Formats: sequence, C-alpha cells, structure tokens
Amino acid sequence: MRHLLFLLLAAATAAVGADDPWTAVVKLKSGAEIRVLKKGSMQPVLGKFDEADGERLLLVVKNEQIAIPKDQVDRVDARPQPGSRVKVDGKTTAGDPQAAKEPAVGMNSQPVAGTTTTTSGVTIGGKPDYETVYRRPMGAPKSVQVRP
Repeated sequence: MRHLLFLLLAAATAAVGADDPWTAVVKLKSGAEIRVLKKGSMQPVLGKFDEADGERLLLVVKNEQIAIPKDQVDRVDARPQPGSRVKVDGKTTAGDPQAAKEPAVGMNSQPVAGTTTTTSGVTIGGKPDYETVYRRPMGAPKSVQVRP
C-alpha cells in the first residue's frame, strides 16, 4: 500500500513539474538569439541567452549582461538554431560531340574529345523566424471581497 502511495505521489509531482512552461526557457542553449517582452513594455529586449533559473533570466545585450526577474517576463521568443544558412550548389555535365551527328572537321577525321561544362553557385538563406518559447500564464482572477 505504501509503495502505491509513493508511486502516485511521484507521478503527481512529475506532472506538476511538466506543466511549468518556464522549463522550456531553462532548457535553451547558451548563445541562442532571444527576444524578451517585459511586463508593461511595448519594446522587446533583443539579445543572446546566457542562462535561466527559477527566479530570473540572464541575457547578453551588446556585451552587457542583463538580468530580468521571472515575474517581469511576459513572453520569451527564441530563434531556432539552424545548421548553416549557406548552401553550395555545383553541377558538371559532359557533352558528346558525336551526339549531334556532325561530320568530323579537318584533315584528320579523328573524333573530337567531349566538352565539359561546370557551373557552381552559393545561396545564402535568411535567418529563421522567432518561435515563442514561454508565455506568462494568465493568472487566476483575484477574489473580490464584498464588505457589508
């Protein structure tokens, strides 16, 4: 009976911990580009994620570390970490001069060696859009006490 109670208690605490949206912020990788919207502010704070714990979020803005308390954070958006934005394309084709069925030109009617064409290109993609990682949960409405 005690084992069953212990298992139920452990499952309940795991379920409560899994529901906390702040854990996604704590799991972000250091150096990720983030955008933080603070409570009461219309302008977001842009910077690189440093670390987060249960009380605050640390980010680097223009080589200066800034701490924002968790209760002041309305939303955190992060840019996904892509592999590489640079894509290199290359293509080589070999042409056969006999394919056109043209007669050999010149005094020595020897077949002409094929031609090779090589093309290459580089494509640089844009940065991916921000994705919302954390949104402050809506608080329960305060109970209003009516005094007679």
